[in-house]
Amino acid sequence: MKHISKADLQPGQESPLAAVVAARDRETMGMVRDAIGRKRLRLAYQPVVVAADPTRIAFHEGLIRVLDDTGRAIPARDFMGAVESDELGRLIDCAALDMGLTTLARHRDLRISINMSARSVGYPRWMKILRRGLAAHPTVGERLILEITESSAMTVPELVMAFMDDMQSEGIAFALDDFGAGFTAFRYFKDFFFDILKIDGQFIRDIHQNPDNQVLTRALMSIGQHFEMLTVAEAVESVAEAEWLRAAGIGCLQGYLFGAPTVRPFWVDEAKQKVG
Repeated sequence: MKHISKADLQPGQESPLAAVVAARDRETMGMVRDAIGRKRLRLAYQPVVVAADPTRIAFHEGLIRVLDDTGRAIPARDFMGAVESDELGRLIDCAALDMGLTTLARHRDLRISINMSARSVGYPRWMKILRRGLAAHPTVGERLILEITESSAMTVPELVMAFMDDMQSEGIAFALDDFGAGFTAFRYFKDFFFDILKIDGQFIRDIHQNPDNQVLTRALMSIGQHFEMLTVAEAVESVAEAEWLRAAGIGCLQGYLFGAPTVRPFWVDEAKQKVG
């Protein structure tokens, strides 16, 4: 029997699983492309609270959502994997940044973080939106936090470092997102200008009773503290987790325990009440 190699197969036929994944990605990209064209994108805001006093909100993270035909908000984890390396990923970043900057200009007592890909640093449209937003109001820069995932930052570290250096004069803060989830090139770490270190939620789950997570989280926190970064624990879902983290010296907490992401944050309702 003749052996069939991958070279003999058409794209998408390497295996039934590959065909299914490819078809799903095409469907996802079509949905995202349609949402962008119809401007069916929203930011869902989640509070990041001060660990020592959870009644105080340090800032809100703006998480991009795509609205489907029924109006249901689809989280980024369900589509970013398919579009991240495509121009659609850059357009998603543009929309998120534009909405976040508009919110900062309208509500001058807010501080907001917006997710971005390192690929967007070299995307002219994204940079134009950033420059325009910073010029809209003198305090926007100092109230804007840009979040870059560890895996994204490490793909083009020199580009990210140069961008961060350039933006420091605007007062922008930078957060390293999902720290610990990927491979960290520590030779670059000391050269970055991150202000905030967000520890990936996989290390936070059941931390009050998981010795491995306790050791790993303490190690990640010590790195952040050494480089004078504000440390944030992601995906905090229980009081027991929050209490352990607070005792360990974490700076801030984020998770469903303190609020789910919402496309209707409190300041939207307050604005409507003022108008009414």
